[in-house]
Amino acid sequence: MDDLSAARLQMALSLGFHIVFACIGMIMPILMAFSEWKWLRTGKQVYIDIAKAWSKGAAIFFAVGAVSGTVLSFELGLLFPEFMKHAGPIIGMPFSWEGTAFFVEAIALGVFLYGWNRLNKWVHWGSGIVVALAGIMSGIFVVAANAWMNSPKGFDWENGKAIHVDPLAAMFNDAWLQEALHMILAAFIATAFAVAGVHAFLLLKKRKSVFHKTAVQIALSFGVVAAFLQPLSGDFSAKQIANKQPAKFAAMEALYKTSKPADLIIGGIPNEREERVDHAIHIPALLSYLTYGNFNAEVKGLDQFPKDERPPVMVMHFSFQVMAGIGFLLAFTGLLFLLFSLFRKRVLSKRGWLIFISLLTPLGFLAVEAGWTVTEVGRQPWIIYGVMKTKDAVSAMPGLQYSLYAITVIYLLLSVLIFWLLRKQIANVATHYPSARTEND
Repeated sequence: MDDLSAARLQMALSLGFHIVFACIGMIMPILMAFSEWKWLRTGKQVYIDIAKAWSKGAAIFFAVGAVSGTVLSFELGLLFPEFMKHAGPIIGMPFSWEGTAFFVEAIALGVFLYGWNRLNKWVHWGSGIVVALAGIMSGIFVVAANAWMNSPKGFDWENGKAIHVDPLAAMFNDAWLQEALHMILAAFIATAFAVAGVHAFLLLKKRKSVFHKTAVQIALSFGVVAAFLQPLSGDFSAKQIANKQPAKFAAMEALYKTSKPADLIIGGIPNEREERVDHAIHIPALLSYLTYGNFNAEVKGLDQFPKDERPPVMVMHFSFQVMAGIGFLLAFTGLLFLLFSLFRKRVLSKRGWLIFISLLTPLGFLAVEAGWTVTEVGRQPWIIYGVMKTKDAVSAMPGLQYSLYAITVIYLLLSVLIFWLLRKQIANVATHYPSARTEND
């Protein structure tokens, strides 16, 4: 394994783990704050029990996310020093603001966790709101830095150096809004459906549990709203990518040849040698319409780009299809949940529905991983799109593969630890929370 491959694999592994921790760390505080607010409004024991239980889960993922995020910051300098040499002064602002948001979140989380029965109830709830807002802002700042890599702005590049740097323009680049919106909604969907799935599974074992039944309802309510909004965000993102990163767009749509009009390709297996997609469903002219609002619009294909500047079509197309497919499945689930809530509430307690929701538990995070793959792999071979290639940014330090092996072992051990902690927390639910031991509201 060469150094470039080792460096890229290590970053992919670290990001793949961290993005799960980050999503949960951002959204769980919102769920726990909402549940506490419901308790403040209704006085029902079940809501405060759920808030306390979810706060412990949020604390676990916050701690792990803090560690994995710190590792990532060191890896950028270790694995891609040339990138940091030039990019550091440009995107230092969003990273510094992310650090500020992180510290605010940490302080507020400490107040929330240790403030039960010590603070005024509304002040305590306010600390939870601060945790939630700081977590969301932290995510937005990090995504803004990543968006700059896809749509670099705020500097002039002359003789291999960045000059006339404008950090504010760099942070608010052309891609930050679409990426931030899409990522936050994805985090809501993944976390909410995962939480609902876990509680639905536990509800199968204790069918009349008010605790788990209420938790499923709260989590699905958040997940459903986000799932309805995500296709709109996805459409906005796809249009932006088509204009700003046409090679990425062509790769994720597996459009080998510039077409006027362009068909929408669903499924299929890209044939790199013959530059076509086998066994796919083609919907005539639909890609042209979705991209430019015109059935006869021309869409650039990969034939417009040198072969050494094309993203890997197989990875891109499959990842995009997985992300979009899961997104529509979860949106359809949201529609079913809404219809059942309005007209057939009994269905929401049926075994079949609970099994279905349980099976959805990992799908949101699978979509997040696939979407992140589209974002990062689609930029290749560039680390700063159109400015610096990844191969020119990688470290010259020998033996990077050993760092990859070490980080792999660490993350596997960390995953086992998280699984053990969460399993222990779930097992103790009935012991610590009164509503988990009752069957009637």
